[in-house]
Amino acid sequence: MNEEPYQQQVPPSAPTNTMALTSMIAGIVGWTVAPLLGSLVAIITGHMAKKELKERMGRESGDGMATAGLVMGYLQIIPSVLCICVILVMLAMGMSVPILDSLIS
Repeated sequence: MNEEPYQQQVPPSAPTNTMALTSMIAGIVGWTVAPLLGSLVAIITGHMAKKELKERMGRESGDGMATAGLVMGYLQIIPSVLCICVILVMLAMGMSVPILDSLIS
């Protein structure tokens, strides 16, 4: 009774999409070091990654990373754009912006 042990073959994992990884890293950078720039890169590369992943039909992984990059990018850029709009409206109305006043003086 010399039976060979059952060995299950593990299928090779799909390689990770580079754009998805870049999107996630840029999203983290957008929340830590460079808010506007990192967020823009995260959004752009996230959408590019989603398109590439759809075209490659499962031959690459990284959909979750692309989604994470997109979420982090949009959550960071929306408040930034709103703040810029508020500051521009205040300046257009002739109001002083305390943050800008402290930077100038």
